[in-house]
Amino acid sequence: MYLIGLTGGIAAGKSTVAKHWAELGGFEIDADQLVRDVVAPGTKGAEQVKAVFGPEVFDGNELNRAKLAEIVFADEAKRTQLEAILHPLVRELALERVAELPADSMIIYNVPLLVEAKVDLPFDQVVTVEAPVEEQVKRLIENRGFSKEQALARIQTQASPAQRANRADYILNSNQSLDLLLKDAGALWFKFELAAQRKNAESTDQSAS
Repeated sequence: MYLIGLTGGIAAGKSTVAKHWAELGGFEIDADQLVRDVVAPGTKGAEQVKAVFGPEVFDGNELNRAKLAEIVFADEAKRTQLEAILHPLVRELALERVAELPADSMIIYNVPLLVEAKVDLPFDQVVTVEAPVEEQVKRLIENRGFSKEQALARIQTQASPAQRANRADYILNSNQSLDLLLKDAGALWFKFELAAQRKNAESTDQSAS
């Protein structure tokens, strides 16, 4: 197994890089999808969210993520409460998904809050994708319909670029054309493939001895 932690600020280009790496043969595990899974109807996570935030953040059995987001992004204490529910459940599910994959897999764990959630999976490499704040704001307004204030509020709740860089082994700059970003990402993937081959060979040698 070769496990790559992929992080970065909101709208910085993580999903673009993850998709490209998956096309090159990696298996992507998306933390945002894991969050949806752990609060699906009937789950322990959904019951915990309902107990803390009340039935008003649900439409029937379905969690209204937009309504919950409005609450937690306006109140740091409530966001901390939500994270205390979600982060352990997501970590547990991520480990389960990793364990289900073939032993020689190259796995991309696309996790926006790698730094904030102190994600401690056994990463071989950590990569952050970065863009200037003004570019993140522009993308959030154009692609997701955020107001400027909403965009800045989301960005400000995340770790700083310096904090992510301090945790990362590599930084990918997405403040360039898509072609150049994918070229940089592809070169880094090739480096990871070589490292994974060495790791697998060493593991085989140890097993044989």
